[in-house]
Amino acid sequence: MTAGLHAASDRFTPVAAVEMDLAAAASFEKTFGEDIVSPMPIQDWLASDRVPDEVDVIIGGPPCQGFSTLGKQDVEDERNSLWEQYAKTILRVKPKYFVVENVAAFAKSPQFELFQAAVDGGDLADYDFKHDILNAADYGAPQARKRAVLIGYHRDLAFPGFPEKTHSAHADDDGLERYVTVEDALGDVPLEPDRDHTFEERVTEFGGRQYAGWFQPRNMHWSRNYTELSRRRFAAIPKGGNRFDLPRDLLAPCWAKHTSGSGDVMGRLHADRPAVTIRTEFFKPEKGRYLHPTANRAITHYEAALLQGFPNEHKFVGSKTAIARQIGNAVPIPLGAAIGRQLLAAL
Repeated sequence: MTAGLHAASDRFTPVAAVEMDLAAAASFEKTFGEDIVSPMPIQDWLASDRVPDEVDVIIGGPPCQGFSTLGKQDVEDERNSLWEQYAKTILRVKPKYFVVENVAAFAKSPQFELFQAAVDGGDLADYDFKHDILNAADYGAPQARKRAVLIGYHRDLAFPGFPEKTHSAHADDDGLERYVTVEDALGDVPLEPDRDHTFEERVTEFGGRQYAGWFQPRNMHWSRNYTELSRRRFAAIPKGGNRFDLPRDLLAPCWAKHTSGSGDVMGRLHADRPAVTIRTEFFKPEKGRYLHPTANRAITHYEAALLQGFPNEHKFVGSKTAIARQIGNAVPIPLGAAIGRQLLAAL
């Protein structure tokens, strides 16, 4: 989201951030500057002297695993309560506006109802918010990713509104631009990964530890070592295909027993449409439609970053798994930029 606001305008200047994932915090520092991010749990940050006195905007995305449709939807998951720390931050800093981004299921969760109660005469009575489900593809991201977006505002101010859609599946829809496709995003990327040598070239120290990197997106076009069986499976899947296209001798036992279910498993990305949601394990074809449209491999970290809209000046720090988590958990930059432009107009 910070990268999105930066893409909207350099008038947005981050003054404080909190992130307990140390690799993600290191990436934030390398990209946005030193002495901004606090690498600690938000509870510790709120008890520290690093909380600013006043800001214009707060942005954040409390963890969603407890009510994600991909998880077990455990209403008792302690991560669900982190929205309360976000609310405490609002009370402490008193912004003009705040933004919460989360999975679409958040809008139907008990936590959302508690957040609503907080502004309806509760601790956040000085604020109100509106929410909507926004699709990143509607704002120029080469990825269909639906997210609940809450935009809050102090009651002395007007609601800034949600950004108008700029893209559509059909270019002639009310003058909107055509969706940005996978081919648009990846068309100039070499089919063969060519940056394996970069992973060992640089080390970053952060929080008393050493991490690989930093890496700009272009230097993350890394290959993976696949088994011969995996390579045969990839080769057998046609354009736009998935595990249902595999001959029986290449099926995993669990697939042979289940002839229905998700068509995205071991699927190829469709070149002529936006990608599916890029999640944290995009490098594992068995986790979704993450095979390259034509090459017999999963998309690389570089390609996933492009499908999220990251600019090449962004800097990533950490192991390949940690960086994949940063990419998959990100707000697509074009969506963040659209929200940023909306806030900027109000400010």
